[in-house]
Amino acid sequence: MSAFAMTDDLLLGLDLGTTSARAVLTARDGRILATHAADYPMDTPRPGWAEQDPAAWERAAFEALGACVRAAPHPSTIRGIGLTGQMHGATLLDERDRSIRPAILWCDQRTSAQRQAIERDIGLAEVIARTANPPLEGFTAPKLLWVREHEPDAYARIRRVLLPKDFIRLRLTGEAAADVADASGTALFDVATREWSEAMLRDLAIPLEWLPRVVESPEPAGALTAAAAETLGLPAGLPVAAGAGDQAAGGVAAGIVAAGDALVTVGSSGVVFVAGDQPRIDPAGRVHTFCHALPETWHVMGVTQGAGISLRWIRDTLGAPDAGDGDPYDALTREAAASPAGSRGLIWLPYLQGERTPHLDPNARGVLFGLTTAHGRGDVVRAVLEGVAFSLRDGLEIIQDLGLPARRVKIAGGGARSPLWRQIVADVLGLPISLEPEDRGPAFGAALLAGVAVGVYASVQEACAATASQTQDIEPCPDTHAVYEATYRLYQELYPALAGSFAKVASLQG
Repeated sequence: MSAFAMTDDLLLGLDLGTTSARAVLTARDGRILATHAADYPMDTPRPGWAEQDPAAWERAAFEALGACVRAAPHPSTIRGIGLTGQMHGATLLDERDRSIRPAILWCDQRTSAQRQAIERDIGLAEVIARTANPPLEGFTAPKLLWVREHEPDAYARIRRVLLPKDFIRLRLTGEAAADVADASGTALFDVATREWSEAMLRDLAIPLEWLPRVVESPEPAGALTAAAAETLGLPAGLPVAAGAGDQAAGGVAAGIVAAGDALVTVGSSGVVFVAGDQPRIDPAGRVHTFCHALPETWHVMGVTQGAGISLRWIRDTLGAPDAGDGDPYDALTREAAASPAGSRGLIWLPYLQGERTPHLDPNARGVLFGLTTAHGRGDVVRAVLEGVAFSLRDGLEIIQDLGLPARRVKIAGGGARSPLWRQIVADVLGLPISLEPEDRGPAFGAALLAGVAVGVYASVQEACAATASQTQDIEPCPDTHAVYEATYRLYQELYPALAGSFAKVASLQG
C-alpha cells in the first residue's frame, strides 16, 4: 500500500448491489486503497419473484465499510461517504423504521396486474408524460399497489418507503433522503422537473409523507450518527452524500457525464447508458429516461434483465470445467472461445427474469434456440454471451433513434472482465469500446459524488477529470461483425414469434 500524508483526502463509496455490498476507499487522485465485499442471498419464493431482507443489507454494508475504514492509512482523513446501489426496490418501514416485510427487488416481476391497472386508470401516455417512463413491474409504484392488494395488514403499517441504498443511509445517519437519479425509477417521480410527481401520488393514493426528501446526487444528505460512527471507527457527523442509483453512479465512475458519452455495463443485468443534456423520452417506453447524477443532466438507458444472471444460471445448471484454483467463469469462457462466432447457429434469448428493453414483457422467458446433438457446452456458453450482447444492441439502437447517438463507448461490469465477452460486445455493436479499469464501478462513482459533496472536488466533471485513468481499447472485427449482423436479425425474429407462447407458459408457471 502506498504511503499517504495526513493531509490526503480519502473518500468512501458503498454499492448495495443485488448479491453483495461492496465498499471502496479512494484517494483524491482516484487511487483505490481498499475494497471489501460482503455477500447476501436473494430469495425467489415463487417464479418471477425476488426479495431480500434489509437487515442482511445492513449487516453487509457495515461490514464492507468497516473493513475499508480499518484498511485506511489514516482514517481521520476520510472526508465523506457516498452511497449507490440496486434501484427500484421497495423497502417498507413502520413507524419505528423497522422493516415490515422483505424488500421487493428490481428484478421481481409479480406486479403485472398492478402495472396494467396503472396504465388503464391513468393512461400509459399520461404516465410517461408525468414520469418519462412506463410503470414497469420492477419499479416501486406497482409494488406498493401489489402489497396493498395482497398484504393489506402489511400495507396498513407502512410509514416510510425507501429505495435500498437509502435504507442504508437511514441506518448510517438517521435521515430519510433520496437522490434524483434513484428516485427516477419509482414511477412516482417527475424526471423533467426533478421532484416527486404529486399527480402520480394523488392518483395512486400513495401519501407523499411516506417518501423521503429528494436532493441532487452530489449534495450532502445526512451525517453519521454517533452509533454508526462508533461501529465504523469514524467521527460522528461525517457527511454522507445523496449518491445515486447504481447505473448513474457507474456512469460517473466511467466519466460518462457529457451528452453522447455511453457506457455498456455487463453485470447481473445489462445496461446501455447514454448521457444527455435534456430528457429524451421514448413514447413507447422501451428505454428509461432518468435524471443523471449531475444537475441539469439526464440519461437514457436500455436494460436487459438477464445478463450476468444468464451466465450464472448456465454455470449452476450445466456446471463448469475444472478450474482448479481459478475462476469457473474463466473456464467456461475458455470453452466458449473454441466455438465460432454465431455459436454454430445456437441463439440465446436472455429473458430469465422477463425483459425490459425492448419488449417490456414480464412473461418473456429464456430460450436456447437451434439446439442439436452436435452442440456442446462451449457453444451454449458462447450463445449466452452473444445473446446478452444482442439484447444490449437492442437498447442502443432505440436510444440512437431518439436522436442521442453514442459519441464514445466504454464497457464495465463483471462481465467486461472476460476478454471474449467484451470482444463479442464490440463485434455485435460494430463499435470500438474502451474497457474501464476493474474496481471503477458504482461504488467508485459514489465515492466521487461524496468528494463533490464535501468540497474535495468543485464539480462532478472535475472529479472525473481528476481521477481519469488509461483505458484499454477494443476494436470490432469486421468479419465477425458481418456474422453477427445475420445472427442478430434472426435473434430479432424470435421474440415476436414466441410472445404468445411466453404468456401461456408464464400462466402455467403460476
